[in-house]
Amino acid sequence: MKISSYQPGQPCWIELASTDAASARHFYAALFDWGLNDMPIPEGVYTMFTIDGDDIGAMYQMPPEMSEQGTPTHWGVYFAVDDVQSSANVVEQQGGKIVMGPHDVGDAGSMALCQDPEGAHFSLWQAKQHIGSARKDEVNTLCWVELACRDSAQANAFYTKVLGWQTRVSKMAGMDYTEWTTAAGPQGGMMEMTEEWGDIPAHWMSYFMVENCDAAVAKATELGGQVCVPPTDIETVGGFSVINDPQGGVFSAITLSPQAAS
Repeated sequence: MKISSYQPGQPCWIELASTDAASARHFYAALFDWGLNDMPIPEGVYTMFTIDGDDIGAMYQMPPEMSEQGTPTHWGVYFAVDDVQSSANVVEQQGGKIVMGPHDVGDAGSMALCQDPEGAHFSLWQAKQHIGSARKDEVNTLCWVELACRDSAQANAFYTKVLGWQTRVSKMAGMDYTEWTTAAGPQGGMMEMTEEWGDIPAHWMSYFMVENCDAAVAKATELGGQVCVPPTDIETVGGFSVINDPQGGVFSAITLSPQAAS
């Protein structure tokens, strides 16, 4: 559905930093049937992903210095805030770091790129002329964000202060799963990584809603992607899969069960 505003704490935008923007354009446009709208910026081109002309996310070519530092292709998530400077101050007060900003992005809004105490990156967005994604809760849009970390108590303390979230813990697939909630409802989740995750750093995962998870995985593979977690059913939630795009950018595709979708 189309939306016109976000409440503080809601995920409002997703952004892909790619080591090969030309390949990423083809992959995501074909996989999710997204339109592409190129906008010139001083560093090159900022490409909007669109559905029927509505912005739902974006991507850019990663600068050479980032690639040389070993930064991989990655999706980033932005969270809506009322005052980006005040929220950035809380990030630092709670043990996080400000990597970039806060600064204005023309008349679109103001942003800050942050790290939580465990190193997971996320961004803050104070909207002006651009609220973020103009669509949600429909196929081929962002439907969930999830923090994978090793210290859930620390993350709980940090994000509830920075983004004003409440938490709700439940058992899922034999483990504790935390939902981040606001007055508007659940906004995302958190899970603790176990030894089986190896040395994967703490990170935010973006989930995109698809009509059929199996079909999306088959198409992603055909387009050069790789399957990290094959289609898996979770009771009351639906079927999901974790996928790497051709440059290694990680995301999840999920077909929500009727219960979860409601």
